[in-house]
Formats: sequence, structure tokens, C-alpha cells
Amino acid sequence: MAMDLITLEVLRNKFDVIAEEMQVTLLRSSYSPIVKEGGDASSALFSTGGETIAQAESIPIHLGCLVPAVEKIIAVYPPQEMAEGDVYIMNDPYDGGSHLPDIIIVVPVIYQGSTVALSATMAHNQDVGGKSPGSVPTDATEIFQEGVIIPPLKFYDRGRPNDTLHAMLRKNVRIPDILMGDLHGQVAAGNVGRLRFCELLDEFGAGTVAQAIVAIMERAEAMTREKIRAIPDGAYSFTDYLDNDGIQLDTPIRIRGTVVVKGDTMHIDFTGTSPQVKGPLNCVPSASIAGGYYMLRCVTDAAIPNNSGCYRPLSFTLPEGSLVNPRHPAAVNARTATILRIADTLHGAMAKALPGRLPAAPSGQLLIMAFGGIDPRTGRAYVTSELGSGGVGARPSKDGIDVMEMGPSNCMNIPVEAFEMGHPLRVERYKIKRNSGGAGQYRGGLGSEKVFAVLRGEVTISLRGERYFTQPWGVEGGAPGASARAWIERRDGSVETIHSKREFTLAEGERLHVHTPGGGGYGDPLDRPAEQVLLDVLDDRISAGQAREQYGVVIDGDGTLIDTVATQAARQALRHGQERRTS
Repeated sequence: MAMDLITLEVLRNKFDVIAEEMQVTLLRSSYSPIVKEGGDASSALFSTGGETIAQAESIPIHLGCLVPAVEKIIAVYPPQEMAEGDVYIMNDPYDGGSHLPDIIIVVPVIYQGSTVALSATMAHNQDVGGKSPGSVPTDATEIFQEGVIIPPLKFYDRGRPNDTLHAMLRKNVRIPDILMGDLHGQVAAGNVGRLRFCELLDEFGAGTVAQAIVAIMERAEAMTREKIRAIPDGAYSFTDYLDNDGIQLDTPIRIRGTVVVKGDTMHIDFTGTSPQVKGPLNCVPSASIAGGYYMLRCVTDAAIPNNSGCYRPLSFTLPEGSLVNPRHPAAVNARTATILRIADTLHGAMAKALPGRLPAAPSGQLLIMAFGGIDPRTGRAYVTSELGSGGVGARPSKDGIDVMEMGPSNCMNIPVEAFEMGHPLRVERYKIKRNSGGAGQYRGGLGSEKVFAVLRGEVTISLRGERYFTQPWGVEGGAPGASARAWIERRDGSVETIHSKREFTLAEGERLHVHTPGGGGYGDPLDRPAEQVLLDVLDDRISAGQAREQYGVVIDGDGTLIDTVATQAARQALRHGQERRTS
């Protein structure tokens, strides 16, 4: 290689910094809470061949989702025909996208008359039309109910807006100003990537930059293969379940994943996964492989750059007509829930290959809720979202983290103030949920309790939860985390239980109660130091009853001291019970 390693490393970091600056621009330029507060967006640089050069550290789900979208755009609009000021847009899940709210914007990087790279962003837009506010209807049965479908089109042509497309988009959504504001935030981020990349070319020269792109991908591939070789060869399988598809509420959905490690390659086979379902839990291939990419990054090395070279050793079997590769026009808006369970499934498989290295299961859900209606005070339509987090699974040497979204989705909690601002809604309670983390030598992270109230008018809500009928599993003897719960409190005092997914309306004065799951525990709960259990009781993370029943720690009458003698007897009795069960 002609260039020295220092120059190569400088350029690698510059690519990463450009992607991160794009991401900051996108979040700060956006209008909707789900992007500017929740951070449900990603930015990346691509080669003209559709390979990822660098991606901001944001939403791992988008690791795989952006790639086929960019490939489709360059197939329709060849890079050699792109011009300065062009901007491209698409969201069709069956043509490279993932689900309709995730709109992809691509800005070509033109340098000295030639397209040399692509600056791409993806953001979850607050509303893209469809049958319910927020465009995530839990009872959708085909994609046409989920919103406006955008094939690869020009959003801007040589700097001039595509007025026909702009007008069509505005007419098909409930909050057009918010949608267009977010899309132009994406354009702004794309232009930042374009400008910074051109500055890089001015500084280092087009030939050196092009050589560096090839080199860093080859290095990422070599580093990834080296880490895969360290995993014992074999086929590792695991099965997990989604609660239901939003239509058939009493039918769980099976996800079966087998990871085959052979030398420096890895293959993921989803044979045995449920057929595609009637409701919107189906997951198109671009989204399904994102769960596999995420797992690969978790079991290799975080220091390996995020580029397409990482994924060259990985291949997939996605059975056609299954949950992970549905046939058009299956509904797909809830595919995030499926990606999370794919990640849990692959995580469970790799825990067999790498004992003692991987944490227990996280909450396994990103509680996506869309709220929409007409504010009677202003007469204006509104749509807003909630991204409800649960507990993180306990780690091999640490407790899980409370109420934090990690893993493939990695979104931020939307602050209460942002949720309430400009909407006739109020959050009356938000706290950690006691006893929700799985017991273990290291305790699972806790879920949350949240209460939403309607101040005026009516609001339509799409609630898409998970882990209502299963629990986030523990490892190495750790207990599972608590399941989710939700119910409606009506004005007449009646209570309606929500079974995982539902579309419903709340009137003024009515309330929605939502409890998110905790993470699984790691290791035998009887190995947790009694003093740490007492601190959990004093912090109200667990009750004195759970301390005794699951940890064998007896707290004295005033709840501040450990009864040492009673604790020793309780732990002996629990260990004896464990031995009897295993024998």
C-alpha cells in the first residue's frame, strides 16, 4: 500500500467524524420529538458502489437497513448521471427500505464534475399517513394501510425542489410542516457530509482518499475475520418468541436462529422461524439482516470501524414467505419489535458459543406508542410519540442498567417536557418499577412505570408492546426479568387490560398505565453479596419480600439491617431446594 499507516488512520477517523457531524446536524435540524429527542435516525457515508464507508454511532438497526436503500437508488440513478444539487428520497420496504416511517435521503458528493461518494441519512418520521396517527397501526394487514409509499425519486433536481413530490407528500400526512421540516433536516445533514467530504478531497487528494476507502474496508474485514476465528466452530441455535402479531392476539410468533461458525466465516439461518403473519410484525430482509449485523459487532470488537468490510464474512438464509422475508404486500410497520427479538435470539445462540462473555437478555422491546388527535383549544392536528425503555440485562460482572434503551434500537428516552409541549397530554407518573429486574449475582436492570393522562379532547393511541407473555431470560442461573403490563383507566372507573398491542381512543380525564419489562439476571442470586441486596432494598429497587424469596437475604424489622442468622438459614434452604430440583 502506497500510503503510510498514519495517513490511513487519520482518514479513517475523518470519515467517522464526518458521519458524526452529519448526525449532530440531523438531530439539531429536525422538528419532531422522535428524531430530535429520541434520536431515531442515522447518518452514513457510502461509496458510489453502495458500500458503507463510515456510519455514525446511533441506531444499530440501521446498519443493514441503509445499505439496500442506497444500492437501489444508485441502480435507478447511476452515480455518473448525478449532478450537483440532486437529492434522492425513498422509503419502500419492498424495494430497499425497512418500514414506511423510515425515509432515506441521499445527497451525492460531486467533486470536479464526478460523483465520488454518497451522503445518506435515515430518520423515523413522526407521521407518513396511513390508517392511524403516527403510521404504526398495530392492526394493519397490508402495507397500503401504513402510509405513503415512496419509490426512489428525486427530492431535488439540480437544486430545484420536486414541487409535485413535495405537494403530494404534504397532502398525504397529518402534520405536513413537521414532515417537511424533518426531511429538510436530513437534506441539511446530507449537505454537511457533502461539504466535509469535498474538503477532505481538497486536503488529501481524490486518489489518496479513494485508496484509503478500499484499505479501511479490507482492514475491517480482516479484523472481523480474526475475531470470528477465535469463536469455536459449530452450529449454535436458539428460539425466542414475539407475543403476537397484533391481529391474532393469542398466537405467539416463533423466531429460530442458528449461527454457524466455520473458520473465519459466519452464517445465520432462520429456518424454523414462523411464516409471515397477518399483522405488521413482518420484517423485510434489509431489516432482518440488521439484527445479524448487530450480533456480529457485539461478538467481535467495538474497535473495528463501522463499514461494509465488517459484514463480508457474514451470510444469511432468510426463508421466503417467512417472518424475516415476507411477500408483498405484507404489513411491516412493527418490524422494530421483530429485529429486537432477532437480536435476542442470536444473542442466546452465541451465549452458547461464548459462555461467560455475553449479558442476559434485555427488556426485548422498544415500546413505540403514537398519540394523535385534534387539540380542541387550537383546532390543530398533532402527532407525537413515546419510546418506552425497559431494563438492560445483567452483565457478566455488573448489574443491568435501569430504564435504558440499548441494543439494536438504541433510542433515547423522550423527555416528559418534550412529550407534553404543544400537546393536550400529561405524564402523571414516571418511575422505575420495583422488582422488575431479574434476580442474579448481578441483577437485571429495572423497567419503568408510566401514566399518561388526556387533558382535553380525544386522542387515538397505537400501543405496540412486547414481552407481555414471555420474560427476558437470565443466564448462568440468573432469573428472568418481569414481563410488561398495560391497562386503561376509564372515566367511569372501569379498567381495560391491553394485551401487548392495541389501537384505542382515550377521552379527557382518562389514563393509560404502562409498565415496561426488566432485564434478565446473571448468575446465581444466592451469590449476590447480602450487603448489595440490602442496598437494593433501601434504594427501592427490590422489596424486602423479593430479597428473602429470591436472594435469601432477611432484612430486620425496620428495614435497614440484615438479620445474619436468618439470612444464613434462608440461603441454605434455597440452595437445598436448588440441589433437589437439579437432581
